[in-house]
Amino acid sequence: MTSASSEPQRTVTVAVVQAAAPLFDTPAALARAEELIREAVIGRGARVVVLPEAFLGGYPKGLDFGITVGSRTSAGRDLFRRYHAAAVEIPGPEVGALAALTRELGCHAVVGAVERRGGTLYCVALFFGPDGYLGLHRKLMPTAAERYLWGQGDGSTLPVIDTGIARLGAAICWENYMPLFRTAMYAKGVDLWCAPTVDDRDAWQATMRHIALEGRCFVLCASQYLRRDALPADLHPVQGDEPDTVLIGGGSVIVSPLGEVLAGPLRGGEGILTAELDLDDLARARFDFDATGHYGRPDIFTLHVDESPQTVTITSG
Repeated sequence: MTSASSEPQRTVTVAVVQAAAPLFDTPAALARAEELIREAVIGRGARVVVLPEAFLGGYPKGLDFGITVGSRTSAGRDLFRRYHAAAVEIPGPEVGALAALTRELGCHAVVGAVERRGGTLYCVALFFGPDGYLGLHRKLMPTAAERYLWGQGDGSTLPVIDTGIARLGAAICWENYMPLFRTAMYAKGVDLWCAPTVDDRDAWQATMRHIALEGRCFVLCASQYLRRDALPADLHPVQGDEPDTVLIGGGSVIVSPLGEVLAGPLRGGEGILTAELDLDDLARARFDFDATGHYGRPDIFTLHVDESPQTVTITSG
């Protein structure tokens, strides 16, 4: 009989990327994403790589798009035109290029992007693996002023991807604050909770550790690090126009299922954090708490999730 101590350890090396791409330059953003994924996989040995929120398409931190309550400006409309043009279509060449890359490298990747569907943009997390493009999650609730840039996702894009060794899911930025969203993901058995974000506050770290503890999952949080000089010169963010002004300050982190910080938080610049995860820590952590299992009390609590697509339909009478 094989003793527990002689069982092979199940491990996977993961990476979270802290960086940003030039705004309104989709070819440069794609090239940067490919470069960073290659560095994480070939240079750091990662099998799972997470890139930040809105890496492809961009996060226009500090821009107001000419919006005031009840009015818009011509300049703001044209700025949105530029943002719309920089977004990616799915399927499309950028998704095809990243799918080819993960097939070549034999890795999984979660990449934040801005998706263009007709006249509406969505903040999305794109999933890739050794078989190429695997699907996407659309952000359910854009935060504050994001709502005049991005539409709301629906329940049809809440995937948890089985990689063969662990299950990947994603919550984008402040979706991580949504208790019912988290519960739905826990019920799907997420093991590697990917959190593409632009939230660089110290308080965000408490949220990442809480989700790790609550979900008894590994948390892989990738934040942007964005400076003013990554924006075109004709734009004027509210933070100022000095080239080295930091617009998004990072804070990427990797956390264990018992809330231990394994890497990060990364501050002060771009970089790649890696950690070797012992996947048996998932079972060890769930021994005394499983949010939708033995701690769930389904006799008292129920959650209904509508996973049907919400689209405009036309019927003729």
